[in-house]
Amino acid sequence: MNYTYLGYTEERQIVKGKVSATDEQAATAMLTDIGYRVLSLKPITTFLPNLGGFLRAKVKSSEMVTFSRQLALLLESGVGVIQALELLSSQTGDKTLNKVLTEVVNDLRGGKGLSTALAQHPHVFSTLYCKLISVGEQTGSLEAVLRSLADYSERQAATTAKIKQALMYPAIVFCLAIGVAAVMLTVLLPPLIDMFSKLGGTLPLPTRILLAGMGFLESYGVYLFVVIIALGIVGFLYSRTPNGRYLRDRLILRLPLIGRLSLVSELARSCRSMSLLFRAGLPLPEVMALTTKATGNRVVARALSEVEQDMLRGQGLAKPMSQRNIFLPLMVEMTKVGEETGNLDDSLIIVAENYEIEAERRTQTMLGMIEPAMTIAMGLGVGFLALSVFMPIYGALGLIG
Repeated sequence: MNYTYLGYTEERQIVKGKVSATDEQAATAMLTDIGYRVLSLKPITTFLPNLGGFLRAKVKSSEMVTFSRQLALLLESGVGVIQALELLSSQTGDKTLNKVLTEVVNDLRGGKGLSTALAQHPHVFSTLYCKLISVGEQTGSLEAVLRSLADYSERQAATTAKIKQALMYPAIVFCLAIGVAAVMLTVLLPPLIDMFSKLGGTLPLPTRILLAGMGFLESYGVYLFVVIIALGIVGFLYSRTPNGRYLRDRLILRLPLIGRLSLVSELARSCRSMSLLFRAGLPLPEVMALTTKATGNRVVARALSEVEQDMLRGQGLAKPMSQRNIFLPLMVEMTKVGEETGNLDDSLIIVAENYEIEAERRTQTMLGMIEPAMTIAMGLGVGFLALSVFMPIYGALGLIG
């Protein structure tokens, strides 16, 4: 259970924050162990405890990039970690990051290391992020690690932004089409139908088809809506399970256009993660384990996990990759070259850069194909609606004449 606490340190400094424990007694013991005297302890209640992960506010990638760069700059300038975090906490406009940094500062004052304090907030600082911070603390290269993390986050954010941009135009066109259809069906068509019926004419075929569709929706629309919502909820909940996520990601990889784009984007991120961890001095097994955890696509993550197991059996890295189709030829060959030359981190960076270029090119190609396709689809839809509306008008004029 989660609790909010208010207390003070041995230096009589007020501290407050959150702590997770089985009960109040355990929470008090945890706080006492780190040197806090507890003044108050209150349980945190929520109406939707199972949805906490979905409702929790996220920190934007741009905020994380700025935080990492500024923290590196302050540390290089000789500012202490606690003072630097307090300064960044007061400057950030992100309420979630401000709150998290305040809690991190309290943990640091309580004797925890930076990586340990950051790891208490996995919704903000990933496992990979915390592990690299830990390596930086141990090797005395914290500033360099922070700059590398900032570069890494910046590239990830740029890739995500490009994909969102590619989907923006179709979404706008679709909304416009829905708006036009709603106006024509609710404002223009009903009075025309009444007038045409009074004149005793036969409605044109497009209008009859449209009216049949509207009649079906009037009779069964509520049931259809409930079924769609229910299927959506079931699908969403299933997609949160391990098997559901794997099935969803496998289907994404098999989609035309989007599948290849998703794969090269994920492989690019994985290669950058591995290179970053190698350069930090981590051993290969730990690099593979952390990269697997940081991989978003479950199909790629499972393949990386299988490669890790084969690698631990003495098969190296390139050979297990070559036995799985998910890893593209360039990645396999460059990994082999990196193993042979001892420059695996440089080889992986080359692969990441190539796949990022391919992902950008495919994003632009997909955008170029989606725009005319959506325009044609919108034209056909609006054209059909126009026929359904204007054909009765011409028919009515003929009857009047």
